[in-house]
Amino acid sequence: MDHFSLVDGAMHCEGVPLSVIAEAVGTPVYVYSTATLKRHARVFREGLAGAGDVHLAYAIKANPNLAVLRVMADAGYGADVVSGGELARALAAGIPASDVVFSGVGKTVAELTTALEAGLGQFNLELEEEGVVLAGLAAARGLVANATLRVNPDVDAGTHAKISTGKRENKFGVPIDQAPAIFGRLAGLPGLALRGVAIHIGSQLSDLAPLEAAYRRVGELVAELRGLGFPIERVDLGGGLGVPYRDGDVLPSPAEYGAMVARATKDWGVRLMFEPGRVIAGNAGVLLTKVIWVKPGAINPYVIVDAAMNDLMRPAMYDAWHDFKAVHPTGERMIANIAGPVCESGDTFAMGRDIDAVKSGDLAIFRTAGAYGATMASTYNSRALVPEVLVDGDRFAVVADRILPETILAAERIPEWLTPGD
Repeated sequence: MDHFSLVDGAMHCEGVPLSVIAEAVGTPVYVYSTATLKRHARVFREGLAGAGDVHLAYAIKANPNLAVLRVMADAGYGADVVSGGELARALAAGIPASDVVFSGVGKTVAELTTALEAGLGQFNLELEEEGVVLAGLAAARGLVANATLRVNPDVDAGTHAKISTGKRENKFGVPIDQAPAIFGRLAGLPGLALRGVAIHIGSQLSDLAPLEAAYRRVGELVAELRGLGFPIERVDLGGGLGVPYRDGDVLPSPAEYGAMVARATKDWGVRLMFEPGRVIAGNAGVLLTKVIWVKPGAINPYVIVDAAMNDLMRPAMYDAWHDFKAVHPTGERMIANIAGPVCESGDTFAMGRDIDAVKSGDLAIFRTAGAYGATMASTYNSRALVPEVLVDGDRFAVVADRILPETILAAERIPEWLTPGD
């Protein structure tokens, strides 16, 4: 459920007509619903009510906007970060460092040091050498780093190849059969408190079976590690639960996921940690755009909108689907291609799709754009960086400015040896 709906024939976000936002801010623009973010945060927490001791850390990479993070902090969520920049955002949003989990396969020494000194709650180690380096950094400062060892269970999540993370050929984690030996070598290092294991097999998961299979393997590993004398206190189960991108999509609910987690982990006796991202933010946002032209095509007309692949990368990168809806639908339909103005054939959002009939000047939205939308945006073709708006009831605020091409240009320099002489 989200809070984008037609009211008197016009698409609203909560109590605000999207046309009002377009007039005030311009297009393209991302629009987020506070009520939807809060609802999804609550429903995910409630879904895990039967799973025992649970820690929830919102995956910042899904949507790192500072205002969104403040909503999540107010909802009692920690943060899952994958860079020093995301850590800085989490702290700026008021999330305690002790509630932050640092994931990611390429943490630098500088990032590890900053996180240590901030009092980070947990490091998810991706390789043995990282653990050795972290232990040394902590010991040299008289600190102890809480950590888990991320394992790769070699489970195919059945999702897009570019967002699969749990197969043996993926870059993440250590092979699960090597985990006991690596765990043993790291567990005794001064400065490192190795408290458990972590796992994350992919994103946009539409089937719970791969997750349950991965959790079963992790449970076997926990039992093996305990048999070797290691106290296992935490298991980080990651995130990845999918969201419906098309009308009619049916995906596992947080309640169904929580029931599976409770069943799979009932004998573990650990704190379970989760990093939901897309499932919280995905349906909480839309990309609001304006139709520039409806261009005749050889087969179907092209609806050329002012949003482009640099604003919403997912269709070009993952062949992803985003429902396209008119802000003021007339009830008429058309079969059309939807494309942006960027000089790439890949700047295409849909081909031969049945959509609301639109014409030049009409407003429309790409739905389910709250996750992996603005955070992946760029300034390709020297376009402005897309702004973001947060709605709360009948009020809204710009929470990220449109960064104009001239502002970006002002940050660039021509070296003096390229400057023409007199």
